[in-house]
Amino acid sequence: MTEAFIYDAVRTPRGKGKPDGTLHEITPVQLGAQVLAALRDRNELDTRYVDDVVFGCVSPVGEQGADIARTSVLQADYAQTTAGVQINRFCASALEATNMAAAKVMSGEADMAIGGGVEAMSRVPMGSDGGAMVSDPAVTFKNYIVPQGISADIIATKYGITRDDADKYAVESQKRSAKSWEEGRFANSVVPVKDVIGMEILKHDENIRPQTDMQSLGSLPPAFLGMGEMMPGFNKVALQKYPELEKIEHIHTAGNSSAIVDGAAGILIGNEEMGKKFGMKPRARIKAMASIGSEPTIMLTGPEFVAKKVLDRAGMSKNDIDIWELNEAFASVVLRFMQALDIDHSDINVCGGAIAMGHPLGATGAMILGTVLDELERTGKQTALATLCIGGGMGTATIIERV
Repeated sequence: MTEAFIYDAVRTPRGKGKPDGTLHEITPVQLGAQVLAALRDRNELDTRYVDDVVFGCVSPVGEQGADIARTSVLQADYAQTTAGVQINRFCASALEATNMAAAKVMSGEADMAIGGGVEAMSRVPMGSDGGAMVSDPAVTFKNYIVPQGISADIIATKYGITRDDADKYAVESQKRSAKSWEEGRFANSVVPVKDVIGMEILKHDENIRPQTDMQSLGSLPPAFLGMGEMMPGFNKVALQKYPELEKIEHIHTAGNSSAIVDGAAGILIGNEEMGKKFGMKPRARIKAMASIGSEPTIMLTGPEFVAKKVLDRAGMSKNDIDIWELNEAFASVVLRFMQALDIDHSDINVCGGAIAMGHPLGATGAMILGTVLDELERTGKQTALATLCIGGGMGTATIIERV
């Protein structure tokens, strides 16, 4: 198998995913195209040699529909010979897209490919694409499907994670994110977003709240208590699957869950020959990749199992990983992962995460991979593992090794 190298990684800033967010005026195609243009221009690419672009997008309808990867390729003025494909593995879509791009290079199908993703949540709201998993009673009843927030609360209840634990984690995410911006840790990867006349409108993640403290978080009401205890009674559905639990403790709020944002990201991957052709130095190699399915009611425990699988695939142990990155979909997801794999908080999500900066669903996987790549280079460390929990009960993970 051919080795797949990461040559570059870029992302947009994350804009608030609401009509008053700065990126609301920017279409998802523009976001995707600007990321592709940045990869081209930074590396002086002749895009005739980019075989494919694989983009994640979780709500591929409306402005994000009709294969947004190919549309972004054309809008970015890439060579028409560059193909594009949109994929959806829910929250891990961009990491899965990156893994697919790497697999194309490893197999010899492509010499150079781009993985990444885009999600304009202020313009195409989460859930716009519907789907039987959340709307067809024949599917939801059979599989005990509940909203993700309740799944996160089940994790907290089952594994003894308290509201204070979750809020403390959220405060630290805000502090780390703010510090990372202050220290310029994202400077190499974040490309400013421009409007239709070419003016920069956002060059900084705009959702961070560094003033967040335990008192402010403690005043927030549980976000999923109502839907759990009222009709249609999701708590009752979940307790049929987990009868050992007396009740579900609803600890998650808007403050210790991931923020809704807009954004896009891209990872440039190629074989060794492509690097030499364009005078690019490899920054990291893709060492191993894996995806798994997990129990769909608790839903968000997949990272624990996929991390073990990808480590086995690589012939590595957890002690071989220098930096861990797990998307902060909900505080309990990361706290349970740390508990299950015995990982110290100082080694995971060291630059902050989605609780502070936000989670643009189809793009986050590539964003966190770029973050750990930058951090490996900044610290001189060698290996990193990036992973995400996924709707429907799944997990995807990637191990990279700095070159």
